[in-house]
Formats: sequence, structure tokens, C-alpha cells
Amino acid sequence: MRIALFLAALTLPLAAADAALAPGVKAPDFTTRGALAGKVFNLHLASALKKGPVVLYFFPAAYTSGCNAEAKAFAESIDQFKAAGAEVIGMSADTVEQLQKFSSEHCAGKFPVASAGPKIISGYDVDSGRQYQDHAMTKRISYVIAPDGKVLFVHDDPSPADHIRTTLAAVQQYQAAHKH
Repeated sequence: MRIALFLAALTLPLAAADAALAPGVKAPDFTTRGALAGKVFNLHLASALKKGPVVLYFFPAAYTSGCNAEAKAFAESIDQFKAAGAEVIGMSADTVEQLQKFSSEHCAGKFPVASAGPKIISGYDVDSGRQYQDHAMTKRISYVIAPDGKVLFVHDDPSPADHIRTTLAAVQQYQAAHKH
């Protein structure tokens, strides 16, 4: 019995360390710099939310195979997200200079990618604890955020495979429930 309790206690900190923001909580607002089709701009989450839901997807690092594939898949599905009234924004700890080229090449200029500094990384609980080319890497977590700023849906999976499908379904479900 004591061994089982000891083992159970060991798993508690691990579960908490892997926690993402929960659905229903207020997503932290932020302003940062990003790039769209190679052009640098300032991104303010609250401003983006005025237009409708936002799919805020964090990816570990530009120019890595999984992140390249995920960006391409979001780009190929962007018309479906727009039809559902949502904006897609990619986020990583990469510099804006790195993201400028990435936004044109792998995002095909279809959606913005922005630089997540330490405050954003902490606020969204996406610190992977790993480094890549002298900067932090984020976890691969996708959030669907409602126009009121609350988290609607979270897809927390290191594999990029299902992030597009699940976030699109969450946006479509939200829009179906909020049709006038």
C-alpha cells in the first residue's frame, strides 16, 4: 500500500508539469511581433479576437520537420478555418527574423506566425524545457480561443498529425452553437 501511494505521489508533479490551459479559463492577452508572408507586424491577441475565434497553435521551432509539415497543413486548410470564421496564428519562441522567411515558405503567406517571449510561453504553459539554436522551444499545443477570450478547446500532443483536424472541428462546433 505504501509503495502504491509513493508511486502515485511521484506521478502528480509530472501530470501538473504537462498541464495546458484548461477550457473555460481566460487566455492571457499579449502583444508581440510576427510575420505574414514575410512582412513584420505587431500582433495583439485581443484585436484578433474582435474578428472571431482564434486558433493559437504553438509549435516547437521553425524549420524542423514536424513544424514545417504542420504549417503546410494549416496553410492548406486555411480556407476552411476562414469559412468557419476563425483566424489561425502560429506561435514559437523563434525570432521574428526566423519567422519572416518561415511565414512565406512553410505557411505560404496564408496565416501569421509570431514570436512567443518568456511571458507568453509561461502564460500559455508551453515551455518544453528544451533549447534549439540558442532559444527556448515551446511544446506543440493548439488552443481555440473564443472572441470573449476564453479557451474553448485544447489539443496538447507532440505529434502535429491531428492539430488541424481537431481545432477546425472545435471552431466549427463553436460557430454552429453561436449562429444567430
